[in-house]
Amino acid sequence: MLKYTFVSLLVLISFSIHSQVLISILLGDKLNSGKIEFGLDGGLSLSTLHGAPDAKTHSNYNLGFYFDFKMKNPSWMFNTGVRVKSTMGAEGIPIYSLQDAALDTAFQDGSITRKINYFNVPLTMKYTFKNNIYAQAGVQLGLRYKSTDVFTNTVSDKDDLTYKLDVKNDYHPLDAGLLAGIGYRLIKGNGMNIGIQYYYGLVDVRIGDSSPDEFNRSWYFNVGIPIGKGKAMAKDKE
Repeated sequence: MLKYTFVSLLVLISFSIHSQVLISILLGDKLNSGKIEFGLDGGLSLSTLHGAPDAKTHSNYNLGFYFDFKMKNPSWMFNTGVRVKSTMGAEGIPIYSLQDAALDTAFQDGSITRKINYFNVPLTMKYTFKNNIYAQAGVQLGLRYKSTDVFTNTVSDKDDLTYKLDVKNDYHPLDAGLLAGIGYRLIKGNGMNIGIQYYYGLVDVRIGDSSPDEFNRSWYFNVGIPIGKGKAMAKDKE
């Protein structure tokens, strides 16, 4: 029952998420207040699958939005949000049979990039020091909505042969793990956030006891941009 409740909650969070990002930009000043800060967050992500044979780091980008809820002690905040675009996975996965002789021959000297797409929800406590450096730690929950193995082989100096295989049913729909990071707040604590986070997955994302356990690992190099904070601060002063 708890599992289905959790899935339903994440589905509700991620429903029509792309349109919600646009709406949030337009209504950013409505979402900000003296106790709540809303903004957009995104940047570079470097992920891998711990346990997958020969897995190498896969670079991608992530994009989402965040909320900082201020505590009674102004140095402490509760941070959450949704990484709308958040691709995990790895590169350099060895080729396996596609059960098609022509395809197996075409990609026999190639490799696989495994892309697992999630809606990720960080839940962390953030502490900001007087010099505007902050540290945060907590958990991150993920809802997988797509997973693809991209077969690639170089057939000439300029052209690559690619084939995409849907492997969504090979991966669990839920992921969870630990998240920690550090960062710096610009403009005396009122500007952009520049931060680094590391995600340590605790759930074996691969379905099937015959396969090696695979755990998500990811670095996030992000910039957080408050939306409408200036207007909200002006209203609070009034």
